[in-house]
Amino acid sequence: MTEDSDADRPPGGHWYDAEAGPLVRPYAMTGGRTKPGPSNVRFDLIALVVVDDHPPDRAEESLLGPEHRALLTLCRAETQSVAELAADADLPVGVVRVLLGDLLEAGYVKVSRPVPPAQLPDEGILREVIEGLRAL
Repeated sequence: MTEDSDADRPPGGHWYDAEAGPLVRPYAMTGGRTKPGPSNVRFDLIALVVVDDHPPDRAEESLLGPEHRALLTLCRAETQSVAELAADADLPVGVVRVLLGDLLEAGYVKVSRPVPPAQLPDEGILREVIEGLRAL
């Protein structure tokens, strides 16, 4: 890395080099929070996130931060998992979980949690169904 002089830096920006751009720490995006919302809801990596059918209006949405709006844009395009949102938004998963907690509490998104393995059908039953279908 090369050391830039103060004259080479854009006003109000701290640059590490010409290609790096400004650095925004994850805690700045979440306001220093590490847990999603006051209810401390836990988002599994495979939980699916979709924009709510009746989200607050666009004027209220304009009050959100840029990261919140980016996640909403990604969710509007298609239903995505928490892991996919983190990858597509190029944000750490922990940050995405906190931001999704904000969006969930405000009524912008709905989250469907994965089915716990204990509630999934028995593998033997599924095999019997497959064999029955093949017999048709």
